[in-house]
Amino acid sequence: MRHIRPISDLRNHFADISKTVHEDQEPVYLTKNGYGDMVVMSIEAYEQKLFESDIYLKLKEAELDAKSTQTRHTHEDVFRDIRKGLSEKSNGENV
Repeated sequence: MRHIRPISDLRNHFADISKTVHEDQEPVYLTKNGYGDMVVMSIEAYEQKLFESDIYLKLKEAELDAKSTQTRHTHEDVFRDIRKGLSEKSNGENV
C-alpha cells in the first residue's frame, strides 16, 4: 500500500514519516497542492534500489552483448578466469 502524505507532514510529523519509511522499507510519497512532489525513503531502501538498478543494467548489457555475438562462456570458464585474476592480483601482478 502506498503511503501518500501532504508535504506539510514532513515538517509537522517528521518522526512519524521516518518511522514509516524505516519500518515498512517503503517510500512515502509527498504531495504539494494535491500533486506528487517528492518521495522520502530510508537510506537502506534507497541503496537497495540503486543495487537492483545496477544489477538490471548489467543484465541488460549482458543480454545485448549476447545478441551481438555467438560466443558463449560456461560458468566454469568464468570462475576460472575470475580466480586467475584474483590470484594474479594477490601476487602483486597488474591484471
